[in-house]
Amino acid sequence: MDEKQEREYSRKKEKSGGKMELYDWIQCVVGALVLGILIFMFGIRVVNVKGSSMWPTLHTEDKILTTNFFYNPKPGDVVVVQTDSYGPDPLVKRVIAVEGQTVDIDFEKGIVYVDGVALDEPYINEATNVRDEFPGEVTVPEGCMFLMGDNRNRSTDSRHASIGMVDERCVIGKVLMVVVPSDRDENKNLIPRDYSRIGSIY
Repeated sequence: MDEKQEREYSRKKEKSGGKMELYDWIQCVVGALVLGILIFMFGIRVVNVKGSSMWPTLHTEDKILTTNFFYNPKPGDVVVVQTDSYGPDPLVKRVIAVEGQTVDIDFEKGIVYVDGVALDEPYINEATNVRDEFPGEVTVPEGCMFLMGDNRNRSTDSRHASIGMVDERCVIGKVLMVVVPSDRDENKNLIPRDYSRIGSIY
């Protein structure tokens, strides 16, 4: 290959390289747009947990992934809700009962009953001994949920008048998993992050 051919080859290669770079850039932009559309469609969002009401399932400052895509609350689900009565901060709680179900709590034994059946709750921190303002056996109204924190005696939830029965329309999303574990313990003391906690909470 003579000098002239080498220059021509280099010119074509440089031109081709510029086109490839532009193509890669367009691919990245299109990929980001598609990802953004999917996130919007599936209602996926990352929420920061505040407080210890869901300990030990969730820790304060955990970052959790939620979705509201075609979501209908079911007992046992952990959800993020936002209610006008409680204030602007999202709450993370577990669904104990949904519309039409009855809830009763034996505070001496620390047992929660739904439709007369004692719940098996391996996820709670301790037995439910704090009454708050719970009036006694209640039936969940249409379109509502009865919510409780897993840290039963340190949770403001549906036992408390400021929250009560929560409208399903207040659900921001169902919690799917922990994406970034907290570096705080139940009392907000600094601890090493436990990366084994990344993943589903169910």
